Amino acid sequence: MSDNVAGKRRVLLVGATGLIGRSVIARTPGMPEIALQGLARREMAFPDGARMELVLADNEDWSGVVQDLAPDGVICALGTTRAKAGSVEAMRAVDYELVMQVARAAKEAGARSFTHVSSVGADTASRAEYLRTKGEVERDLKALRFTRLDILRPGLLRGRREKDVRLLEGIGQLLAPVTDLFLHGNASRYRSIKASMVAAAALQCSAEKAGGQFVHEHDGLGRLAARFEEDHA
Repeated sequence: MSDNVAGKRRVLLVGATGLIGRSVIARTPGMPEIALQGLARREMAFPDGARMELVLADNEDWSGVVQDLAPDGVICALGTTRAKAGSVEAMRAVDYELVMQVARAAKEAGARSFTHVSSVGADTASRAEYLRTKGEVERDLKALRFTRLDILRPGLLRGRREKDVRLLEGIGQLLAPVTDLFLHGNASRYRSIKASMVAAAALQCSAEKAGGQFVHEHDGLGRLAARFEEDHA
């Protein structure tokens, strides 16, 4: 489904079929100021009322598609786990290589902004491969020097995934209302957060006019989501 994009801000969503991607799509029907474009490997069902141009392509063709679409901004919600991908190498192929492939193509195509959903605890020095990979992609995204770069670091995501059962995440979601009560001060960044709030924060970031590089953790994501709700009440 496509809209007339004349006069609208073109926002490209990658990772559209995941929990955050679907949440972004669900938040956009009341945003006539943007033309949402999606890039994915497979078909997906859109939430009621959603309008988005979805381009299907194999990973190796994504650079060319991104350059052809020439978005004003990108929301990158790509991500997987070692368990789902099958190996550390396969996980890194998505969480690092594909993210950077999209980012470089977007930069070359003239995109002004790039909003990336990372993870709390991302650190290039982490002993955990997952968090180390997240830290490395954050580092290399900063080096591309987008006019505006927003890195979102949510804790445990709350929301229903489609066709993607993550046992530990499911257990964590059940326990989150209790465990969150014990996370204060600097530890508050590890609190769980609704996927819909992260999606609202990402959309708010994509609309910001100020340039710079920004990292948003739990409390910052909440403030961004609140501003989004105020602007689109």
